[in-house]
Amino acid sequence: MRILLIEDDYVLGEAMRDQLRADGHGVDWMQRLDDARAALDTVEYGLILLDLNLPDGRGLDLLKHLRKSGNPVPVIIATAQDQVAIRIEGLNAGADDYLVKPFDLDEMSARVSAVARRYAGIATPELQLGAARVNLATRSITLDGKPIGVTAREWAVLERLLSRRGGIVTKAEIEDSLYPFGAEIEGNAVEVYVSRLRKKLGQAVITTVRGLGYRVEP
Repeated sequence: MRILLIEDDYVLGEAMRDQLRADGHGVDWMQRLDDARAALDTVEYGLILLDLNLPDGRGLDLLKHLRKSGNPVPVIIATAQDQVAIRIEGLNAGADDYLVKPFDLDEMSARVSAVARRYAGIATPELQLGAARVNLATRSITLDGKPIGVTAREWAVLERLLSRRGGIVTKAEIEDSLYPFGAEIEGNAVEVYVSRLRKKLGQAVITTVRGLGYRVEP
């Protein structure tokens, strides 16, 4: 999915961005609240990772504004402030989860996936797609009991389709979830990833809805 990372610490922000991109997500990294607000006016994000103390204000103020305006985007707070009162304030303001610095990057990935599943209404991390069994928690796939390897981008496309299982996901929506600001988008990239997934999971798993997009049947 497309993730907005708001973190002013350069070393940590770079590590978080690289980890999320390795997981297949498109990541826009902002170090100031004003830049984050501008990005939110332009892009519909699948998730926000939000630091609380930023050079031009409090992350909680942005979170409160999002919720007051009715924006339901999932928000995970990442902060060095581990006081219970701060965590309670963040959760009451509408945060979905907390990461206390320093944290393990693999834990961050797991929390991002867990929050995304909850918002997509996926109660269990294990799904059956034809003969393929997909585990969203371990990011693994088996076909007839045998493990199937997929790339990070292929996995990201599959996750995007599963987030609206039974509904149509347009090519533009898939591209938007994969590529951050400034990235060069190959014209047929989505078609290539979908074709590879069909070869690995079975042709019937992903349906093309001509002129509209793609769908994974419920």
